[in-house]
Amino acid sequence: MKDCKRKHKMSDPVEDASSESLREKITEKIHKQDDSSSSDSESEKYLPSRKNHLFGRQKPVHVVLGGGKSADIILWRNKQISACIVAGVTVIWLIFEWMGYHLLTFVCHSLIVALATLFIWSYFSSVVNKSPPKFPEVLLPEDLFVSIALSLRHECNQAFATLREVASGKDLKKFLMVIAVLWVLSVVGSWFNFLTLFYIVFLLLHTVPVLYEKHEDHVDTFTEKAVVEINKKYAVLDAKVLQKLPKCPFSSKDIKQH
Repeated sequence: MKDCKRKHKMSDPVEDASSESLREKITEKIHKQDDSSSSDSESEKYLPSRKNHLFGRQKPVHVVLGGGKSADIILWRNKQISACIVAGVTVIWLIFEWMGYHLLTFVCHSLIVALATLFIWSYFSSVVNKSPPKFPEVLLPEDLFVSIALSLRHECNQAFATLREVASGKDLKKFLMVIAVLWVLSVVGSWFNFLTLFYIVFLLLHTVPVLYEKHEDHVDTFTEKAVVEINKKYAVLDAKVLQKLPKCPFSSKDIKQH
């Protein structure tokens, strides 16, 4: 019995050393795994997002639309205001389309009703010895109209620059895209008058961004696939047809000299 106890005591330090070495190895492996996972997570933070948004968009839809009250109305952040605006525009469209109203007639009749109501209200308030209604002084801000004029000027210059670039014959793809868009607009314009077309654009502006914001991922993936297919079709068209067209013998230098 004493020999067995002595043997047991002699074997304990070896087992303790081996168990400690195993524990150290296990802890080292766990620390390595934690370090690698943390480094991977940190590296994933700095990796660029692979998601391609519509039209190369990097900002949220609300920021792209201006980020103010107009964006809130378009994206139905306040449903009551958006619904009232859509209902009012719908009523005006129905008045013009169903009743055959013209714009000048509608404006004149609206002013007649408003002025008559205010005149009668002011007259009877003075007869009954009550304070007449106070009419606010309306002054249009100059900065607002200057900013609108500058933005319209910028957009017109951009459109003229695009048309000039298309007409110069340098980019065939852009030329075909502009021609296709103008042809589609001409066909759609033949179906409706200007007021109905404006109303349809207004409804699209108040429905498409909201639906796109709700189903953004699905629309982006579908659009990405569609763009890839369109580029394939254009590559085939370019290889079979466009590359075989005779090129202009005059260079851009010759055109500048003339």
